[in-house]
Amino acid sequence: MNAKDLKQQLDLEVESIGINHLTEVGNMAVSMGLIAGHGFRGGKYEILRKGEVILLPVEAATDYLEQLIKTVIEP
Repeated sequence: MNAKDLKQQLDLEVESIGINHLTEVGNMAVSMGLIAGHGFRGGKYEILRKGEVILLPVEAATDYLEQLIKTVIEP
């Protein structure tokens, strides 16, 4: 395996970790009643909250959900 293949494999693994974390944070927000649902749609991450559809890139969606959870945990 050459350096280019290794970098590509590492990039895929890092991306997978980020997506898994986003899914966990989204599931936590659903279980806390903060959002109605979440998932990928059209290359972006969709969050359903208060009858509104929010479409964000993966990193922004993770930040959004983490901040939303913090507002409940840390008054």
